[in-house]
Amino acid sequence: MLRRYREAAEHLAWSLEQRDALPVALQLRFEEGLRKATTHVATLLLAVDPPDAEVLVDGKPVGRTARTHKLFFESGQHMVRARAPGREESLQVFTAMSGQEHEMLMQLARSSGSTKEVAAAAPKEAPKALNSTLADRTQATSPWASWPGTLRIAGIAVTTATVSVGSLLMIRASRLDGDLGERRDGLNRDPGTNPSMCWEAPQRSACAELLRLRDERNLSGAAGTALVIAGGVIGAATAASFFTDFSFLGLTPAQERIHVSPVATGHGVGVSIEGLW
Repeated sequence: MLRRYREAAEHLAWSLEQRDALPVALQLRFEEGLRKATTHVATLLLAVDPPDAEVLVDGKPVGRTARTHKLFFESGQHMVRARAPGREESLQVFTAMSGQEHEMLMQLARSSGSTKEVAAAAPKEAPKALNSTLADRTQATSPWASWPGTLRIAGIAVTTATVSVGSLLMIRASRLDGDLGERRDGLNRDPGTNPSMCWEAPQRSACAELLRLRDERNLSGAAGTALVIAGGVIGAATAASFFTDFSFLGLTPAQERIHVSPVATGHGVGVSIEGLW
């Protein structure tokens, strides 16, 4: 009655799964309501293997563990993804049409590094390796709990400090440039001066002060620019380290790769980026 057909279909279908707890009259009422709601939405019968795989629809988890899912969609393109530990991720995109029923089968193949395969290859060493893996995960509770993490913290600190100091020096150079311009204009307005008097001016004259301000301005500007550039380079290197797997050095365990998946909905398309940094 509220025309929220997808939500109505989901609630009514879930209720009818518990039909033993419902009076017969309520069962008939819910069945009639479900028939009316499904004419306005698309129905997807999704089979997943293994049944404990996590199912996400348009990036949102379904929240139930089952071999078969009955899902309802509004018209348009939708993305269904399934993932499970030790399995390859599965992704399918389909176009939902109101009043139609779709079927989909998602089988997650075993990954090359699954725990079961390791246990089959070396049954005697499996408990020790598993305990070692659990211990490593327990120790690395923080993303900074390794030497790359320490370098990243140092990189962030150095970047912040160099860019801040460089910005302050550039601001100081700008102010000195303003003071230099005002004093130069003042000397030019003085009728007792000429453009060539500063070439051989006494050390304590006004021209000597102009030279001092000019040197300070140039020094502050050059130092500030150098620090800002250095901070940018260090910051770029620090940012790049978050996308680098240092396991090839043998000092840190390999982490999961970053997964980039396409996302298509009735409102637009894009990508979903997930990973452990």
